[in-house]
Amino acid sequence: MDSALVESGERRIGWAARAMPVLTAIGARFAAERPLEGLRVAACLHVTAETAVLMGTLKAGGAEIALAASNPLSTQDDVAAALADYGIAVHARAGVDRDAYYRHIHQALDIAPAVVLDDGCDLVNILHTERTELLDGVLGGCEETTTGIIRLRQMTAEEALRFPMVAVNDTRTKRMFDNRYGTGQSTVDGIMRATNTLLAGKTVVVAGFGYCGRGVAERARGLGARVVVTEIDPVKALDASLQGYDVRPMAGAAREGDVFVTVTGNRDVIRGEHLAVMKDGAILANAGHFDVEIDVRALDELAQAVHRGVRPNTDEYVLADGRRILLLAEGRLVNLTAAEGHPAAVMDMSFSAQALAVAWLVRERPSGLEPGVYDVPEEVDVEVARLKLAAAGIEVDDLTPEQERYLHSWRAGS
Repeated sequence: MDSALVESGERRIGWAARAMPVLTAIGARFAAERPLEGLRVAACLHVTAETAVLMGTLKAGGAEIALAASNPLSTQDDVAAALADYGIAVHARAGVDRDAYYRHIHQALDIAPAVVLDDGCDLVNILHTERTELLDGVLGGCEETTTGIIRLRQMTAEEALRFPMVAVNDTRTKRMFDNRYGTGQSTVDGIMRATNTLLAGKTVVVAGFGYCGRGVAERARGLGARVVVTEIDPVKALDASLQGYDVRPMAGAAREGDVFVTVTGNRDVIRGEHLAVMKDGAILANAGHFDVEIDVRALDELAQAVHRGVRPNTDEYVLADGRRILLLAEGRLVNLTAAEGHPAAVMDMSFSAQALAVAWLVRERPSGLEPGVYDVPEEVDVEVARLKLAAAGIEVDDLTPEQERYLHSWRAGS
């Protein structure tokens, strides 16, 4: 093992841990109580410094861990080296091809896990299709992102899911902070690192106005961009309109946009007919989990020439009429490929909920949780928020006894 990589990874992890006081405090508690003693955990997550702090927390609680990457372009090799040196089985390397990506997931599953942690549902999918011999030993797991929750709910509807999964993505602390502020800042960071473009005065088209899309739209507008939102959900489209954004179909937005960001969790959001009418120099970035939101195959077919790496993480596609379209990060997650992902202070909350949810699963599964998708218990979400406020030195009010009685009584009048 390259000692220089280990040292670099340790420094990176240490820097992230400074901004993750809640997870650090949970790690200290886990080390004292050992609630995960002997638990085998297989994880498919972005191999970043923030993830490393989560892995350290689970290991402190007694877990044996095998980690694979949920995206080969987001893996930080020095972090992987430091985790391996710490005694965690890491099956990940930056930039591997599709076959190696899935091979690494299989290697993580070789641990025969009792708990699984997933980001996008690939690991859970493989368990249910190719590694079914391991299913009976799985107590349950956690899912980190919207795309994975969509898949899990469909599995539940088809009665295919064989164990309980906790929807960490759906907690208030995850959606409000990780999805909105984390995705918003890190996506804009990735676009600016890859292109060094000035967003002020540009037209930025944001496809999808969930919490992630809202965060991207807010950050782009804050930097002086004119923001256009595309949506399929009438309620979200109305929300965007009432917040002052221009809302229109992608067919119209495609002609006007300078920068396009897809944040939907669906495929083919930007298709050939949209690419055909885009401006010269249009920038395409994806902040959804999988690399299917931009139809890269259609872009390849339209292009007469492709110039790879005109800037780091930027490929230039030249169309027949000379127009140039810039694709960032090969259509993969731009914030984790061209930048460093969400700030550690945001991941502190998401990964704290993840750690506490694992401990909850271990406690509750013997009492008979059925297969399905479960919300993180409200007390876990509130505990994470309280710990985060305490770490920031922020105090909140408590209800008085009279207020408690009022809220729990139907007899009190106006």
